[in-house]
Amino acid sequence: MARDRPVEELDLLDRQLAQALMLDGRASFSRLAEVLGVTDQTVTRRYRRLRGEGLLRVIGLPLGSRVGLYESQIRVQCVPGAAAGIADALARRPDIGWVNIGASGTEVSCMSRSRSRYERDSLLLEKLPRTRQVTGVSVKSIMHTFVGGPGGWPGMTAGLDADQIAALRRDFPVVRGEFELDDADRVLLAVLARDGRAPYPELAAAVGKSESTVRRRLEHLIDAGVLYFDIECQAANMGFDAEAMLVAAVAPSDLDAVGRAIGSHPEVPFAAATTGATNLMAVVVCRDLEDLYEYVTGRLGAIKEVGPLEVVPVLRTVKRAGLLTDGVRLYDPPEALY
Repeated sequence: MARDRPVEELDLLDRQLAQALMLDGRASFSRLAEVLGVTDQTVTRRYRRLRGEGLLRVIGLPLGSRVGLYESQIRVQCVPGAAAGIADALARRPDIGWVNIGASGTEVSCMSRSRSRYERDSLLLEKLPRTRQVTGVSVKSIMHTFVGGPGGWPGMTAGLDADQIAALRRDFPVVRGEFELDDADRVLLAVLARDGRAPYPELAAAVGKSESTVRRRLEHLIDAGVLYFDIECQAANMGFDAEAMLVAAVAPSDLDAVGRAIGSHPEVPFAAATTGATNLMAVVVCRDLEDLYEYVTGRLGAIKEVGPLEVVPVLRTVKRAGLLTDGVRLYDPPEALY
C-alpha cells in the first residue's frame, strides 16, 4: 500500500488564487493578478506550481439537469477490508463522482451522474448487487441542490474581500429544460472536464473548428446555464481536516427553508434535497473534530426543524468531481462494477 504524501497547507496567496479561480475559472492571469494585487508573473508561477504538483485543478462541468443526467447519491455497505477496492472501482467509472470511504471503513458513498436510466439502473440493479463484497446498497435521487455546482462553496471565498469577489463573480443563469448538446459540444465538455483552463488552440484542435467558433460556443454554453467552472483541491490543503456527510429528516413543508439555511453556512460546500425518509443531505468541512462538534451542536442544532440526524465522518476521499486522489493505493477493482 502506498503511503500518503504529507499534506501541504497552502499559504494565503495560494488560497486566494484558488478562491478566485472558483469564482471565474477561465479568468486571465493578468485579470487574476489585478484583483489579487500581485504581478502577472507571480500568479502564473503560483498556478503552474499548484497545477503541476496536483494541488489544484480547474474543471468545467455541465449542469446535470440541463444535459439530462440522472443524479443520485449512493451508499454502499461492504464487508470489512473491501471498501478500498470498491471505492476504487466506482471512482474509475466516468459516471461516478465524489467517492468517499466512511470512517467505519465498511461504507462507500458516491454520486452518480448517469447519461441514461439504463446506465444508472445497470449499476444499481446488476453490477453492484453482483459484487460479492457488497452487503447492501441505498440510493436516493437528488431532487434539488441548495449549494454546490454553480457558485461554488461560500466558505472558499473567505480569503477574498467583497470587492474582489464582486470583481470576479460571474452570475450563472437559472434556465430550466434540457439543452441539446451536439457532438462538438460533447468533445468540448470532455476536454474542459480534464482542464477547465485548456487554451483555445487546444479546444479548437479537439473540436475541429476555429478558435473564434469555439470561443463563441463556450460562451453560449455558459450563458445558457449549461457549463460552469469549479476547482478541485483537497480540503486538507486548505486547512480543513474534518469532513463529514450529514443525513437528516425534515418535514416537507420545512425542507426548502432548512436546505437554504444550511446551504448558506460557510462549513457546507454541498447540500441537497433527496428522495427517501431522510430527505436532506449535506457535506460539512471543518478545521477539526472540535469545530465539527461545535457546528453540529451549535449552528445546525439551532435549526429546530432538523429531525433525526446521522453524522458520517469521511475517512478518505478517493475521488472528487472528476479527479482520483493520489494518496490512495488503487487496488485491483472488482470486475463486476464495469
